[in-house]
Amino acid sequence: MAVCSRGFRLLLRPFLRPVEALGAPARCSSALTSRKRFYRKTSVLDAGGGLWEVTLDQKRVRTPAGQVLRVDNESLALALCHEWDSQKDTINLSAMHLHGLVTTALDNPNKLTKMDLANSIIQYIETDTVLFHSEEPEDLKTLQAERWNPVLAWFNDVMNTSLRYTTSIEPPEVSVSDKQAVQRYLLSHSFLALHGLSYATDVLKSIVLGAAVARRHLTVPEAVLLSRLEEDFQCDHWGRVEWSHDISQEDAQARVAAASILIQLSMPSPIATQKSIN
Repeated sequence: MAVCSRGFRLLLRPFLRPVEALGAPARCSSALTSRKRFYRKTSVLDAGGGLWEVTLDQKRVRTPAGQVLRVDNESLALALCHEWDSQKDTINLSAMHLHGLVTTALDNPNKLTKMDLANSIIQYIETDTVLFHSEEPEDLKTLQAERWNPVLAWFNDVMNTSLRYTTSIEPPEVSVSDKQAVQRYLLSHSFLALHGLSYATDVLKSIVLGAAVARRHLTVPEAVLLSRLEEDFQCDHWGRVEWSHDISQEDAQARVAAASILIQLSMPSPIATQKSIN
């Protein structure tokens, strides 16, 4: 039995830099949003057969559906253990994003398949944040080109696609071959990793930025800033509500960080390039 300790932060550092906490305010509520902490010791238990469980005072953590929370990666189990250990006097389940992602994937209440998840992610392509540029003001137009175009070029190169941005309110045209290439990339992930990528894509409103985080081309803070580029531009020009903007940004970073951890720790081997998959 491995005890979750502060040393585990060293393992998480590549995924969280510079955001090291998953406890930012949550946007969504939970059936059990908070309760008093009832345990002292958090541990990871080797369940045999390459499976790992998280225990609280030697009692196994269960999913909302009642099954034992059991994963096939010790590092992922340690990450979940760390999230439980980070709770102080009160357990805030709605801010435990990694736990929520893993338990949802394990329970799979909607009986989703990998193809279902892949198709839902692909739907973001035609409304992807980085594909919609402004015609004016000129400063924003220039900023979007400078910050978004390099990431889009990277995505096209890695995925063997030819996505183009638009300045129209109409969605850009995306070829069938481009969608198929992205689908192949998505289906190369494990079921858990695909859940993480789906979550990151939803938070960022961009499959381009989601993939960049998944492949560690961008850090979590970089991706979140790019997803909020126009919003930040408008705030800089017209002012912002004190604290609200920062809280929203930290929340997005916490969520995408959890997704990134799940993706990286659910991959059976280093992520292959899309060119080698095709």
